[in-house]
Amino acid sequence: MSDKMNEKEYIDHLTELLNLRDYTSLLNEIRDDNEVDVALFMESLPDDETAFVFRMLPKEICAEVFAHLEPDTQRQVVAAFTDEETTSMLDQLFVDDAVDFLEEMPANMVSRILLLTNPDKRRVINRFLQYPEDSAGSIMTAEYTRLKQDMTVAQAITHLRTFGEDRETIYTCYVTDDQRFLEGVISVKAILLADDKDKIGDIMERDVISVKTTIDREEVVHLFHKYDFLSVPVVDHEHRLVGIVTIDDAVDVMQEETTEDFQKMAALAPSEKPYLKTSFFEHGMHRIAWLFILMISGMINGLILEKNEAAFLAFPLLVSFIPMLTDTGGNVGAQSSTLMIRGMTLGEIKFGDIFKVIMKESATSMLMGLVLSSVNFLRVYLVYGDATTALILALSMMATIFMAAVLGGVLPLLAKKMKIDPAIMAAPLITTIVDAAALAIYFGIAVSLLSI
Repeated sequence: MSDKMNEKEYIDHLTELLNLRDYTSLLNEIRDDNEVDVALFMESLPDDETAFVFRMLPKEICAEVFAHLEPDTQRQVVAAFTDEETTSMLDQLFVDDAVDFLEEMPANMVSRILLLTNPDKRRVINRFLQYPEDSAGSIMTAEYTRLKQDMTVAQAITHLRTFGEDRETIYTCYVTDDQRFLEGVISVKAILLADDKDKIGDIMERDVISVKTTIDREEVVHLFHKYDFLSVPVVDHEHRLVGIVTIDDAVDVMQEETTEDFQKMAALAPSEKPYLKTSFFEHGMHRIAWLFILMISGMINGLILEKNEAAFLAFPLLVSFIPMLTDTGGNVGAQSSTLMIRGMTLGEIKFGDIFKVIMKESATSMLMGLVLSSVNFLRVYLVYGDATTALILALSMMATIFMAAVLGGVLPLLAKKMKIDPAIMAAPLITTIVDAAALAIYFGIAVSLLSI
């Protein structure tokens, strides 16, 4: 895509060439463009034109473009392919991209595709498909660069030139023995800067950070974030190297997990489809389940108000402060839970820190509560001249802020401990819980001080 074109202009330009049937110009444009931009253009096409354009792609870029297409578009392309075209395209795909593609396909299409794959690649793909969906094994690639300790630098460079084109990355090389036991790691920079006669075993780093195939993929992302890796080796339970996770796959995982967390924090059931490609029925079903739960939870507020009907009938002024009190409590709880979820996602906060979190949120809430309660006490006293009502609101505000801050800090940690996604304990659920608790506190204090 030209630097002078934005995304829409680029798509419109290629679409115009396609509509004019100027296929030569279209092919010349696509040949020089980034694979991601070409995939973006193909996503904008009607279903019947997608496979047609894909067949026009130069062989050297078709696998990369295919890897960047959405699963639904990939399915349309493969469905229109002949067996020969499918085989050719699969041979060019890296194993991790092939696995990602197959995981999204219906069983009958997976069977057809695997039958068309060469036996060696099929064995690797089948092994990868057996790993849990959210594990490091499910996102690793088998196309890594492997060296031996007794190689000289000159031999290593020759090896890279010979086999590097078929590897997903060559910037970091891994040193193993004949049984694939991981022994060290070395960068291409270190190889190029060393003397040709130096042995790889003498210049490699032996302290290698690796992950097991079954580790959660979010923990792999944490390693990339912590150490700024370009790739991470993945080993089996015997410490044999079976693959690597590259930075591009880690970024994809980060995006997927962040999207899922945002959806859960907004009380939505997670969905992998883009918004505009999801039907209104699916959107409704993704939302209605949580809305139903929150609606039932909100009924508790009605029960609390009904139980304390005598209080606000005797002192109608109390009712006018309920929205402010519940909104403040909900906002405080949402702030605390968001900070906890972020800290846990980045690995800064663990369940063992729960007492530190309670102390920190308690101190923070006392500061916030003191300021907001003082402001409200003065406001109510000066406007209404009622010290008792002002005191009720001030004490309720202080207690509500304290309760909301502590709950917002603790509930995500407890959720993580119980193997529940902490993102669930975000704004909607926290707000609902805090609203009910705030009303109970408010009327409890009011009934006590007003002797109702």
